[in-house]
Amino acid sequence: MENTIEQSKKSIKLIVWGVVVFVLILVILSVLWKYNSLVTMDEWVNTAWSQVENQYQRRYDLIPNIVASVKWETNFEKSTLEAVVQARASATKTTIDVNNVDEIAEFQKEQTWISQALSKLLMITENYPTLKSNQWFSELRTELEWTENRISTERMRYNEKVQEYNVYIRQFPTNLLASIFWFEKKNLFENSEKASEVPVVEFEKMN
Repeated sequence: MENTIEQSKKSIKLIVWGVVVFVLILVILSVLWKYNSLVTMDEWVNTAWSQVENQYQRRYDLIPNIVASVKWETNFEKSTLEAVVQARASATKTTIDVNNVDEIAEFQKEQTWISQALSKLLMITENYPTLKSNQWFSELRTELEWTENRISTERMRYNEKVQEYNVYIRQFPTNLLASIFWFEKKNLFENSEKASEVPVVEFEKMN
């Protein structure tokens, strides 16, 4: 009888330990899965930001060609060209950590300056028939228009990835794991009030 009771106790202990081990395995697997998900989403955000930077770099690369195509035009406003060149030079010197809200704001301000300078330059070129009929300049304008559209698209995609990531790290129990491994909230890349006032660059010919 005593042997039977002892065997029953041992069986119960084995079952309890089995359940405990099973639960621990589930917890460990869940933690690993959530951690890997955090890493994956963090990389998605970084990749999306890289695409934003690529499109801004494309705009930087176009500017020297645009300036070169108009600077020999007789009586073209020198101050306008200088504003574009200076805006580009300033922007290319700006380093940015996408996790630093102040650096994002500074980067946005630099891009706003470029947009304003380019907008003025392109509007002025409408007063020069030879420029409007220049095929190289026309192709540059078209490429710049495409680039501006890509910038807008990639910024939107970046913000979507940031929103997904930010929501995920706030959910329980992911928020606990995120705090332990220093997964912090990401910053959206949004227009400031000043940026929203930048005149829209129109690429169609003015009457």
